[in-house]
Amino acid sequence: MLEDNQTTAVHQSRAGRYAEVRRRIEVLLEGEDDWIAAMATVACELHGAHDYFHWTGFYRAVSDDLLIVGPYQGGHGCLRIPFDRGVCGAAARSRQTQFVPDVNAFPGHIACSSTTQSEVVVPVVTPQGRLLAVLDVDSDDPAAFDEVDQAELESLCDWLGRTFAETQAL
Repeated sequence: MLEDNQTTAVHQSRAGRYAEVRRRIEVLLEGEDDWIAAMATVACELHGAHDYFHWTGFYRAVSDDLLIVGPYQGGHGCLRIPFDRGVCGAAARSRQTQFVPDVNAFPGHIACSSTTQSEVVVPVVTPQGRLLAVLDVDSDDPAAFDEVDQAELESLCDWLGRTFAETQAL
């Protein structure tokens, strides 16, 4: 029972932190129409708020089969990722969140950083179905992410897709 209570407390703490970050992001981006500025702001806010986020950023969809690194926080990322490779490519190709507790168990994982142990990648899609980018969050900790992270990041990316649906800056 103690373990269940601890797990609940961790979830509540994470959810509370996400709520604070989301409020800050929405205030900072109020009236903003530049997609690059928005991605930079989101990456900065998320990365600074969560100590288990070791690489936080976007890969922009520049064609029907290629992602190019966008604004991010952390060490160097891969510069280009085709849709047919890695966790980010799988998220772009399927338009589905990729939740990976152990990157070494993911077939075709691209090791942009040798220290990454777990990852969650969420597509940013407009209501019309156009892929703008994927949000990639890596951790050097195994199984660092949980269902709270996934739900909150998906909600944020859904909001970004709706808010920046008309952007031309890919």
